[in-house]
Amino acid sequence: MDPILLVFSILLPILSLAFLVLYKKSNYASIPNLPPGKMGLPMIGESIEYLLTGRRGHPEKFLNDRMAKYSPQIFKTSIFGEPMAVICGVAGNKFLFSNENKLVTAWWPDSVNKIFPSSTQTSSKEESIKMRKMLPNFLKPEALQRYIGMMDMIAQRHFESSWEGKQEITVFPQAKRFTFWVACKVFLSIEDPVHVAKFADPFNVLAAGILSVPINLPGTPYRRAIFAAETIRKELMAIIKQRKIDLADKRATPNQDVLSHMLLATDENGQYLNELNVADRILGLLIGGHDTASAAITFVVKYLAELPNIYNEVYKEQIEIAKSKKEGELLNWEDLQKMKYSWNVACEVMRLAPPLQGAFREAIADFTFAGFSIPKGWKLHWNVNSTHINPECFPEPEKFNPARFEGNGPAPYTFVPFGGGPRMCPGKEYARLEILVFMHNVIKRYKWEKVISDEKVIVDPLPMPAKGLPVRILPH
Repeated sequence: MDPILLVFSILLPILSLAFLVLYKKSNYASIPNLPPGKMGLPMIGESIEYLLTGRRGHPEKFLNDRMAKYSPQIFKTSIFGEPMAVICGVAGNKFLFSNENKLVTAWWPDSVNKIFPSSTQTSSKEESIKMRKMLPNFLKPEALQRYIGMMDMIAQRHFESSWEGKQEITVFPQAKRFTFWVACKVFLSIEDPVHVAKFADPFNVLAAGILSVPINLPGTPYRRAIFAAETIRKELMAIIKQRKIDLADKRATPNQDVLSHMLLATDENGQYLNELNVADRILGLLIGGHDTASAAITFVVKYLAELPNIYNEVYKEQIEIAKSKKEGELLNWEDLQKMKYSWNVACEVMRLAPPLQGAFREAIADFTFAGFSIPKGWKLHWNVNSTHINPECFPEPEKFNPARFEGNGPAPYTFVPFGGGPRMCPGKEYARLEILVFMHNVIKRYKWEKVISDEKVIVDPLPMPAKGLPVRILPH
């Protein structure tokens, strides 16, 4: 039996009893004109099915079954213990992205807030707003240009230390190693592989548990994530204390990295952030700055192994760029602008294997969508699969076709791996640079083939090959 299902089967009688005593949200029938759908089991709702369809490699099934049964635009459900409306399709994406901070605002499950102690002083929602005001100076394209050579240098060191001399590589953990190394350098100026490795293991535990079922019992992914966050936070606090000393002594510069910027930034009242706030913000950035990019990189490698004609086109583009470089010269902004076909390939990968399945919002006012009423306080979910694999948005959606992204590319609100509107992922350009630098370095060195031809893909909560995508590598 699946471990998640086993845990729920044990806890269901307890939760059902708690429902009879405590649950206050069951009187949905008294709210007129709600979207069609079902709310599932007491307390649990439809969380089991939502999680298991991902674990079984078909996250779109939860969505598609209900769109077909109830409405292709909207349906109601209950996941993460909350009544929720799932808004689908191009019109749904446009509605949510256009009404950010008007009718809806960001929302995360309580499990996320509990892993970040500073969020109990404000909320993860308020912290996100503050972060978005801070980050643009570091994540806009002109600021990121100075990181390209550094990313290239780290990629070269990564392949020399972890790939050279090997006949077989498991791609997913290696992709995570590369992206985490880059994130540590950009956010903390840490590049020593030993120091990076000290962080890496607890970060993988944290990433695996942050959106798991929030059951705080020994052995559960959620409990392990809480302990991992505490371990990382202690290390970050030590780095923060040392950086404050270095800044005071002029051994570190204000624009050195994101950490220096945060320590010197003030809020609207002229107050500096406290150390716990800074530690949690850096913790969130490190999670967001490496986990989704590593999933995208892994699936780029997977599809290039399966599609030799696509591999050959990417190889031609990247070798042309490599030949234009002098011995030892690092990649620069102009080089990445030439990688148009490679980025089209990466986008098609993210259409078929999106690093994130979607995101959540909360209604901050009563409103209607597609003729149905959404009450204030209800949670909302948008999901990439309602457009990414919809034949109305992408003809022959199962076919791998990078040409979809030529010219003006897909229609607005159809391709949404980074979200959209005011809450478009601020790290989109950072991810683009990181993915392209990896593609350049791996493809100019190797061809590869999958070890497991029919390896299953699971989503938990990011998509990943079940065995990590082992490949046989063949140096050029």
